[in-house]
Amino acid sequence: MSDFQVVILAAGLGTRLGRPLPKTLTELDSGGTILSRQLSSLKGAFGDDVKILIVVGFKMDLILEAAPEATFVYNERYDRTNTSKSLLKALQHSYPGHGVLWMNADVVFDPAILDRLKPNLEKDQSSIIVDTSTVAEEEVKYTLDDSGYINEISKKVVGGLGEALGINYVSSKDKESFVTGLEAVHDQEYFEGGIEYAIKNSGAQFTAIDVSDLNAVEVDDQSDLDNANSVF
Repeated sequence: MSDFQVVILAAGLGTRLGRPLPKTLTELDSGGTILSRQLSSLKGAFGDDVKILIVVGFKMDLILEAAPEATFVYNERYDRTNTSKSLLKALQHSYPGHGVLWMNADVVFDPAILDRLKPNLEKDQSSIIVDTSTVAEEEVKYTLDDSGYINEISKKVVGGLGEALGINYVSSKDKESFVTGLEAVHDQEYFEGGIEYAIKNSGAQFTAIDVSDLNAVEVDDQSDLDNANSVF
């Protein structure tokens, strides 16, 4: 498998869930936290020595204590920026020439999703994990170009083919243009804005990997948490 690094975006305030802790430290009924489940899944898929970088901000000390095996980068503007700038911080501190697998810190997912991603990691192919069984208006949606690669990806997409689940990979060859895109978008943009920039301006090619038969829940609010506890 090509050498790569994992990034978990955990800097945000998570106000919609209404908890006093970082959202990723929310306890699950199945045991452990969202973060501990992610870390366990990553180690199960890629080994205990997988390189994990966590972007922290809100109450960062709690996350540092919860994941001492990881390395960290601090987004000091966590309360004024969105995921584009947190991911930018991480990619600027990532290993040169290596691809990066990144995920939002609030996604509770079936570890089999990582197994499905492995062939593209081996090929160093930029990829977006998607669910084609649902296309909710408020979620990040995508379309494909004539060659089958991602064409558009945002919450504003019309005629979306499915939803992006917040687990993605940027290849070593596409990383530089992706960084440029993340630098170019405004502070409140999601990282998908950087993906679109890299696609349109540098010809970056992201493949959609359908995991509709597997489970993944992004926990934004209490109803999402209830759903995650029910599913898992």
